[in-house]
Amino acid sequence: MKHLSFLTATLALAFSAYGGPGEKTRTIASQPSWIVATPQVELSVTQLGGHMAPVTFYRDSAAPVQPYHISPWQGEKLAYPVPVLVPLRGDFFCLPFGGNGDAVNGEKHPPHGETAGSLWKHVATKKAGDVTTLTATLETKVRPGKVTKSLSLVDGQNVIYCQHLIEGFAGKAPVGHHATLAMPEKDGAFRIATSPFKFGMVAPGLFSDPSQGEYQALQVGARFTDLHKVPQAWKGAPDVDLAALPARKGHADLYLLVNEPGAPAWVTATRSDEGWVWFALKDPAVLTGTLFWLENHGRHGLPWYSRNNCVGIEDITGHWADGLAASVQPNILTKEGIPTAIELSANRPTAINYIQGVVRVPAGFVEVKTLEFAPGQVTFVSTTGQRVTVPVRHEFLKAGKL
Repeated sequence: MKHLSFLTATLALAFSAYGGPGEKTRTIASQPSWIVATPQVELSVTQLGGHMAPVTFYRDSAAPVQPYHISPWQGEKLAYPVPVLVPLRGDFFCLPFGGNGDAVNGEKHPPHGETAGSLWKHVATKKAGDVTTLTATLETKVRPGKVTKSLSLVDGQNVIYCQHLIEGFAGKAPVGHHATLAMPEKDGAFRIATSPFKFGMVAPGLFSDPSQGEYQALQVGARFTDLHKVPQAWKGAPDVDLAALPARKGHADLYLLVNEPGAPAWVTATRSDEGWVWFALKDPAVLTGTLFWLENHGRHGLPWYSRNNCVGIEDITGHWADGLAASVQPNILTKEGIPTAIELSANRPTAINYIQGVVRVPAGFVEVKTLEFAPGQVTFVSTTGQRVTVPVRHEFLKAGKL
């Protein structure tokens, strides 16, 4: 695990310090970060942008797992075109989600919103019973509001419970999580699986522009119902299997899966060669789609320089990654009754609850077939018949409490 050894070395060299009560900070890959930990999990979240990585799962075992990506340009003095690229890593919260290239009612938001590129403020890190929670806040300025980030760990679990409480920020906006996993170089090492979806669709506009040193492999606007059969951009080329990653080196692609209703919806990424599965759970009534960003050395401009190899698994309500204007206006998804923005109230807070974690799986666990939910636990069932049950308080998605 090259990324694990690199991040372990980074952690070993990192500078540690303590701020206010309950505040533990460390500079990791050039970014001052807050740290919260249990015997099973240690997570870091950057002060700039609130990006969550590195995260070490199974840290009390002989083979800890660090699944999240950290961009390779950390520490380089570059003229970054947008704020989100400075700390780019792991999972971060986006409001408004997407590029936000066009102003709306006088509002011009940065890509993925101020939440992804501005300085957050630490509020507290506290333990109550078996739950340890780091809380931070950000007051937005482009559209006035306040976002409270709560990241919670439960003793004995390899699970992260995320809540973003939005106050103010009145009006419609796309919103989402931007989980980004590190990819190995070996083709097909990851196997992707999801809960049932209505349909999938490649971004309807050109995502990777060759004039900007970017290249994509999937057919613009292609619609599909099977993740294993998706049209390529070249006439006569065979369909590709988007469940096997990485693939198609030298390309960067974007496609959206529209989730079926019912809760929880889920997505998994299996590394059978290392014996683990990363997973995310959500309420599809809140986050209606899962957006996949496949970045396999396909961007050659600054700061990418063809170095990036990752997969963004982004649970959102939005019009792909186009941002506020495209998401709040009538579009091809809203015409089919699929929301691409949420309505935020000046008087009523809105909570976005989300769960991420890692589960160990036995040899031969090739990929996930389905997830089964029981009170306080989830069973991962493989396509080869193996079953692994772990404690996960998935009820958090609706209740917002642990």
